[in-house]
Amino acid sequence: MQWGKLNIAGSNKDQKQGDAAINDPATGAPIGYVPAMSAETVRSAIGMAHDSLAGWSATVPQERSRILRRLSQLIAEHAEDLAHLLTAEQGKPLAEARAEIGSAAGYFEFFSEEARRLNGEIIASPRADSRLLVTHKPIGVVGAITPWNFPASMVARKLAPALAAGCTVVLKPAPQTPLSALAMAELGRQAGLPEGALQVVTGDAATIGAVLTGDPRISFLSFTGSTATGRLLYQQCAGTIKKLGLELGGHAPFIVLPDADIEKAATAAAAAKFRNSGQTCVCPNRFFIHEAVYAAFLQRFLVEVDRLVPGDGRDPKSTLAPLIDQAALVKVERHVSDALGKGAKLTRGGRRAPIGGNWYEATVLENVGPTMMVSCEETFGPVAALSSFTDLDQVKASVNASQYGLAGYIWGRDIAMLLKTAESLELGMVGINAIHLGMEMAPIGGVKQSGLGREGGHVGILEYCEPQYLLLGV
Repeated sequence: MQWGKLNIAGSNKDQKQGDAAINDPATGAPIGYVPAMSAETVRSAIGMAHDSLAGWSATVPQERSRILRRLSQLIAEHAEDLAHLLTAEQGKPLAEARAEIGSAAGYFEFFSEEARRLNGEIIASPRADSRLLVTHKPIGVVGAITPWNFPASMVARKLAPALAAGCTVVLKPAPQTPLSALAMAELGRQAGLPEGALQVVTGDAATIGAVLTGDPRISFLSFTGSTATGRLLYQQCAGTIKKLGLELGGHAPFIVLPDADIEKAATAAAAAKFRNSGQTCVCPNRFFIHEAVYAAFLQRFLVEVDRLVPGDGRDPKSTLAPLIDQAALVKVERHVSDALGKGAKLTRGGRRAPIGGNWYEATVLENVGPTMMVSCEETFGPVAALSSFTDLDQVKASVNASQYGLAGYIWGRDIAMLLKTAESLELGMVGINAIHLGMEMAPIGGVKQSGLGREGGHVGILEYCEPQYLLLGV
């Protein structure tokens, strides 16, 4: 199908037998169709990726770099069509979609450079008659499973380092948002990726996941999604001892110390919480505000909340996205109901938005306690759960008691205190007076049940490599 000037190979404008509909979260209307691939078709895709591995891994790094840089350029050239496509299938406002497309282009540009820097090392030998060499070899065929909340940048964050390292990839995008992935795969073909190096498979998640985890030709499985699904994939990969990269659920705290710049902290808190309507794994769920500044923070935070406008992402006035589907809406309602039933105070929102559809109002809860769902689970919606504190050690203990350890945020002015607090938290990433953690040159990932491994930065490409030690007698 065509989307503006963009060709989306592997999708259809009109439904064919066996195709799955891709629905616009804002309208509920289908915007395209993709095939529901059988297990046999997925195995065939793995075979094509496996057959192309030797050729692609033998391609000199400079050539891989050139192709990935060209792909980055093509994404930039088609940025407006890609952003409109992303908003149509995922729902986020166009401004956020444009930023995400820019991020996707950035990942391919960054790893086009890293492709030329996969340097080994010579280790000082303990013997005069030998030399010790270490090289980095591509791990093999990669199975990549991406989520629906960032259907372009999450795809790029996996494809770029894998292809740069010399791996081939079988990509399964989320069933709700496969069109952005198919569009980028077509641009990859135009950039010069050889046939077979990138295969996109669409259809039932359980069917495709079982094939990817069980096929011994897949050497590495990279997954971004829920902790529950991550556990299942971990178990399914045991039979073939695959390497795993998992970026799983988060439950990010947002801590405001008494010396914080309240204007900046509250503005940033609202931006981080309500981006993509709270449907991000690094958005803050729990807000711990020191009682000395709680009232001032709340007043400024509510100003930002009241400015949010639910609406179709293509409307420039809209700033609050719909939730991805009705199931997501029901989950948010359940969390809010549970909190109110356990004594939380509803300060803003707390209901489905009058606009209807999949929108939920931007919601602020106060007096949030530790036994409420919003304090223990990832809400993945536009709900800010606030509580005040006097003892920072108790806050740190509460944060570290969580099974999650992906991201967190701290605001204050005392640099020594900020650093000590950040270092004491069991989190893979901490924003200190800052909220924009997702940068292509930085290692993204969590600890505990928020995942394994890192994506982004120089360590990101090493995830897709196996070090080989060579002992050379001389």
